[in-house]
Amino acid sequence: MSKKDKLIEAIKNNPTNVKFEDLKKILVDIGYKAINRGGSHYLFTKKDNVSLTIPYKKPVKVIYVKQVIRIIEEENHEK
Repeated sequence: MSKKDKLIEAIKNNPTNVKFEDLKKILVDIGYKAINRGGSHYLFTKKDNVSLTIPYKKPVKVIYVKQVIRIIEEENHEK
């Protein structure tokens, strides 16, 4: 199991205590582009996919973590 897979499993098992950097790392690894225009929110975009806005806060709110988990599962399902 790779570090990325372990990180994804850890996030799925405990979505209440996730660092923003970990979510960003996973989204960038699966092809999303992180855009920050100087504010507290990051916009993650990927060609032909819905964009996702996540505020930079520690820990990240559970609703955003669940959105990222759903994106990861959709990416894995498409492969």
